[in-house]
Amino acid sequence: MPETSAVPAARPTPSDPAELSAEDAKLVVLARGARGRVGAVEGAAVRDQDGRTYAAASVALPSLTLTALQLAVASAVAAGATRLEAAVVVTEASTLDGAGHAAVRDLAADAPIHLAAPDGAVLGTVVE
Repeated sequence: MPETSAVPAARPTPSDPAELSAEDAKLVVLARGARGRVGAVEGAAVRDQDGRTYAAASVALPSLTLTALQLAVASAVAAGATRLEAAVVVTEASTLDGAGHAAVRDLAADAPIHLAAPDGAVLGTVVE
């Protein structure tokens, strides 16, 4: 089995919030819904190269832990996505988790990752 690279532990700090397009605002709504449905710590949504969207909530099981962004990216890849256009994470945290950031960067070096509060207010955007 091939060796996997380590997930970066760094927590990227968002810059000032970017002005959201209508499509990115839709991702905020989807991420809030995913988080709210199950009372998760965080929700996330991504949009792929074809405009399809995928939403997910964080998972914390004894044998499996995934951030919402990791699960949203995994869902997109499982559906055939090869590139992401944008991502949103809804959380109470003030920074983006390193694992979710790395998952998005596996498919898109330049896709904006918007960080939003549970009320939907965009706190910042990670572009690196």
